[in-house]
Amino acid sequence: MQLVVARIGRAHGIKGEVTVEVRTDEPEQRLPPGAVLATEPASAGPLTIETGRVHSGRLLLRFAGVHDRSGAEALRNILLIAEVDPEELPEDPEEFYDHQLMDLDVVLADGTEIGRITEITHLPSQDLFIVERPDGSEVMIPFVEEIVTEIDLEEQKAVIDPPPGLLDEASAEVAVPDRASDGDGA
Repeated sequence: MQLVVARIGRAHGIKGEVTVEVRTDEPEQRLPPGAVLATEPASAGPLTIETGRVHSGRLLLRFAGVHDRSGAEALRNILLIAEVDPEELPEDPEEFYDHQLMDLDVVLADGTEIGRITEITHLPSQDLFIVERPDGSEVMIPFVEEIVTEIDLEEQKAVIDPPPGLLDEASAEVAVPDRASDGDGA
């Protein structure tokens, strides 16, 4: 099975390094020097990781055969794909690989359909589900325990309990300060 493990970002410096948006919880296992990764689009690869390092909290990679800024810029937005054993699952039952969560239906506890997970964005503080709604619009759902209350892989659904305003700005509870006049015109 193939698993998207990163997306190549912008070039860094003049020696062919690129920033990468990591899409795996195991970058040291999936993105080590020497790893050969398939790409999307396939015509851009395969790519072999020559070096990797962390700089200012971002992972920087250099690929074999790419040794200048122009070559690095040409790789921007390419997805890096690793082969994984389909039987390989996270050890913790509360952890999931992106491929397990993609295309899950997102519903409220009462069964109300919200949409379908089309993308997962990994941020430093939390992950976000990008959910496509039935009308074609998108909503971002933080993948945190307080909001995503259940992941049911057998039923292919994610149950959420969103705070007011997360799904629809019109439903947000807006606190308006009491500006009652005290009669002195101030």
